[in-house]
Amino acid sequence: MSAVLTPPEAPTTRPAGRFGGLLRAEGHRFTARRFIRVLLGLAVLGWIGVLLIGLVGYGSTTPERLAAAEQARQEQVDEINGYREECLASADVPEGVSADDYCGPVTTVEEFELQYFLDPVPFSLSQDGTNGAVAFSAAASVLAFLVAATYVGAEWSSRSMTALLFWETRRARVMGAKIAVVAVAALLVGVVAQLAWLAMAGIWQAAVGDGVALPEGFWTEVLAAQGRGVLLTVCAGLLGFGLTNLVRNTGAALGLGFVYFAVLETAVRIVEPTWQQWLLTNNAIALVFPGGLELYLGYDEITGESITDQLGNMQAGVYMTVVTAVVVGVGVVLFSRRDAQ
Repeated sequence: MSAVLTPPEAPTTRPAGRFGGLLRAEGHRFTARRFIRVLLGLAVLGWIGVLLIGLVGYGSTTPERLAAAEQARQEQVDEINGYREECLASADVPEGVSADDYCGPVTTVEEFELQYFLDPVPFSLSQDGTNGAVAFSAAASVLAFLVAATYVGAEWSSRSMTALLFWETRRARVMGAKIAVVAVAALLVGVVAQLAWLAMAGIWQAAVGDGVALPEGFWTEVLAAQGRGVLLTVCAGLLGFGLTNLVRNTGAALGLGFVYFAVLETAVRIVEPTWQQWLLTNNAIALVFPGGLELYLGYDEITGESITDQLGNMQAGVYMTVVTAVVVGVGVVLFSRRDAQ
């Protein structure tokens, strides 16, 4: 009898653990990045600085200041109406022309907002609430882009991405955990930024505000803009992650972003303005601003009328989501196929 040798079965690769454990590990790696902590710390210092500048730059509406502003406004109105009376009394008024057409209508105090006669002007939550939400959305988006870019860029530059694959060999799980961490981090940045704006606006309104009652529908408009701002922040964070994952270098990703926003978009606006609805900057603005963004596309050579196009919130949101999904998706596919070195 001869013994039959059977080859040993090839060892099967087992995952390192549950996906939740991989998520916790990635979350720890994210929070352990020193540069991310520096960026977040600078953001907090920036918020404090802007808060203090506002407290110094705005002025509270005391009864004395309001009385002086009302007097200055009345003097302005009286001066304008005085010029009108001189115009009516002159002999140059053509016959058959009404006084309002030639010398203008009577000016009233309601035509001038009282805040324009206050120096320094008070903070107005009713007028600047939505604009502040938009500004904080832009700042949070830039911060999320930088945080996500440096997070995955450091993984590639330190070669820890390669070392991680020895522990968890299934690349889709690795990339899925990283994307989830970046999305949650960007979501938190966006939410905290909007809460920071509400806190800042509340402090300004209480300390140096104009005391004007908020109009009807104010909070609906502001909260809607803030919600869209959070969506923009998440898209910006994932775009920073996806772009850096494609080029495997934080500096290169930031350089590509600069070339796109400073060079390519500028060239499109000059050479082919009809393509503006596909620019990321325009879509980001249209996503957050109430009602979207009106784009100027040129003018009609025959009539001379301006050609415009309205880029709505929904259209911009869908476009930003699709672009983000494509950039991140391409990075995941390439990560799954090419060598991780």
